[in-house]
Amino acid sequence: MTQAMAPVVTGAAAVQVLGRRQLFMLPTRNGLSFVLVLFAMLIAAINYNNGLAFGLTFLLASVGLVSMLYTHRNLSGIRVSVGTPQPVFAGQLSRFPVALQSNSDNKRTNVWVMCADETAQTDIEPRQTAQVYVPVGASKRGWLGCPPVVVSSAFPFGLLYTWSRKLKPTARGLVYPEPGTARPLPLSPDRDGSTHAGTRYEGDDFSGLRDYRVGDSLRRVHWKAAARGLGMQSKIFSGANVSTLWLDWDMLPELKTEARLSQLCRWVLDAESVGCLYGLRIPGMEIPPNYGPAHRHECLRALGLWDIADV
Repeated sequence: MTQAMAPVVTGAAAVQVLGRRQLFMLPTRNGLSFVLVLFAMLIAAINYNNGLAFGLTFLLASVGLVSMLYTHRNLSGIRVSVGTPQPVFAGQLSRFPVALQSNSDNKRTNVWVMCADETAQTDIEPRQTAQVYVPVGASKRGWLGCPPVVVSSAFPFGLLYTWSRKLKPTARGLVYPEPGTARPLPLSPDRDGSTHAGTRYEGDDFSGLRDYRVGDSLRRVHWKAAARGLGMQSKIFSGANVSTLWLDWDMLPELKTEARLSQLCRWVLDAESVGCLYGLRIPGMEIPPNYGPAHRHECLRALGLWDIADV
C-alpha cells in the first residue's frame, strides 16, 4: 500500500491516497463492550475449567482480530479527490463533489465522508468510483474553500472505527452575491434623452418593459415579473434598433457596496429572464451587452469577485 499521501493533480482536483500512515483505528463503544464480555467469558471458563467455554471465547476473540484487518482494509488504498462545485448565491449551500476510487477487487462498504458538520455515506464497487456531495454553507460572496475532509468506516461489525487524517483539498467554489430586493429594471438613456430597455432579435423584437397601462393587452403583461413582486409591467416589442440595457454601478448611489452588488445581481437575473440584451458596468470593469447563460455567469462572477484580490 501507498505510504505517502502526496497529491497527484488530475484535472482540477488533487488525488490523495489513503495509506497506512494516513489511517487511525480505535475500538467503538460496542467494541469495548465486546472486550468486556470476552474477559468475563474467559474468567468463567477458567473458573469452571470448561473447554467449550474456552473454545467459544477464543473463537469470538479471533473474530474481533479479523474484523480489525477488514476494517483497516476497507479504507486502505482509496483515492480521494474533491472537485469544484457549481456556483451558488450567498446564503445557499455549496455542494462539493467528493470522488472515492477503489483500485482493488474488494468492495468498500459503509464508507463515510465527513466535511465540516456534514456527513455522507456510500459504498464503492471494486475498481469503480463513487461520488458523494458534501454541502458547505456559503455565507458571503467570493471564493468558498472546501473544509478538511475525513473518510471513516466501522465496517464490518462496528467493533472498530477507522478514520483518515484530515485531507485538505485545494478545491474552491464560486459564490455570487445574494440577490437584492425586487426593483423594476432600469431604463438606459439614449442620446436624444429617450429611454428604452435592451432588446434582442428573435421573432418579434423585444424592446423591454414599461409600467402597465389600462388597455394594454393581457398577453403582453410580464406575469413572471408580477409573480416576483415587481408589479404589473407590459412587454414592448419593436423592430427598430433601440439602445441596450446597461446595469450600472452609478445607478445606485444611495446603497452601500454590498447592497449595490446584490441589487445588480438581481437585475442581471431579471434581465436574463426577460431576454434583454444587457451589459454591466462596475468600478474597474465593463462587460459588453449580451445575453445567455455564459453572459449571465460572466456578469455574476464579476459581481461575486469584485474587490477580491485572489480571483
